[in-house]
This record gives sequence, structure tokens and C-alpha cells, in this order.
Amino acid sequence: MNEFEFNVLLYSDGSHQAFSAAVYTATLLKNMPNMRLTVVQVQERDEGSEGTEYNWIDTWPVSPTSEWIKRVTDESDLTTKNHYHEILTKTNEIFQERGTDVSHHVLYSNPSITDTVDALLDYATKRSFRLIIMGTRGLTTLKGLVFGCLAHNVLNRSPIPVLLVKKLPQEFIDSYCS
Repeated sequence: MNEFEFNVLLYSDGSHQAFSAAVYTATLLKNMPNMRLTVVQVQERDEGSEGTEYNWIDTWPVSPTSEWIKRVTDESDLTTKNHYHEILTKTNEIFQERGTDVSHHVLYSNPSITDTVDALLDYATKRSFRLIIMGTRGLTTLKGLVFGCLAHNVLNRSPIPVLLVKKLPQEFIDSYCS
């Protein structure tokens, strides 16, 4: 690792929260020439699978999940649909401009929150990441205790700084798209 590189891990599960985190990360990537980004997904473990490198352009994992796209498509007016498309296009452009500074990795884990946190933190620590970025719904403490929250578990257990991104304010999105 080059001492001047700032290695960042972006966790993506295809959710609306992960999409917000990807947009924020694209802004950082655009403004930090020494930043190297690895977009990480966690999938349920198959026998013998440990982890896989992919070309992120072929398997763009930050794309919203089909259920989220369906909800946006079914419940949104044309202006909102176009706005989401514009944001996704802008994010893809930023990631493509940086080409080799952006990679994608799939980790395999059991589907529990604890195992997923362990897999993420093990990978991040071994690869010397300096920052982990994740989207979060921002569950209250009580809801987080009852339902569990991957992002807050990572935040509480990580030896690496963690940046949690909630829904981005409209001013940020407007500035990002301009």
C-alpha cells in the first residue's frame, strides 16, 4: 500500500441507505485524488467460498435493489424517477472517471448480523482500510436493540473509523447534481 493512498471501504447492500452512502462516497472520491475505494458486498456463504474480486463496472453493486427501484418506479412521479436516474448516472460517472482507483469485492458470510460484521471487519482490518462508509436508516437505540442494526454494530466494534450516512439532505443532492 502506498503511504499516500487513503483506502476506503464502502459497504453496499443495494438499499436506499447504501445508495445515499454511495453518493456521498462519490463526492469524496471526486475531491480526494489519493483515495482508493473498494465497494464491498456480503453474500450468504457457499461451500468453499471465501471472497471474490470483480470488476465493479460489470457488477455495479451500488445499484438500488430491484424492490427499491420498483417502489420508486411505482410510487414516484416522473420528476422523482428522473431525479433518481440523474443521481445514479452522476455517481456512475464519478466512479468510472477514477477507473482503477475503484474496485469491488464480494465477501461470503453466514447471514446473521454478527457474522456479517465479523466478515466486514476482518476484511477491512487485513487490507488496511482507513475508513468504512455505510448507509444507515438511523434506528433509535431501542429499535436497534430489538431489531439489530448492521451499521451500528460495525460502528461499535470497528477499530477503523466508520462514517454512517443517513438520507442525504436535498441541498446536498441539488449541489451534487449541478
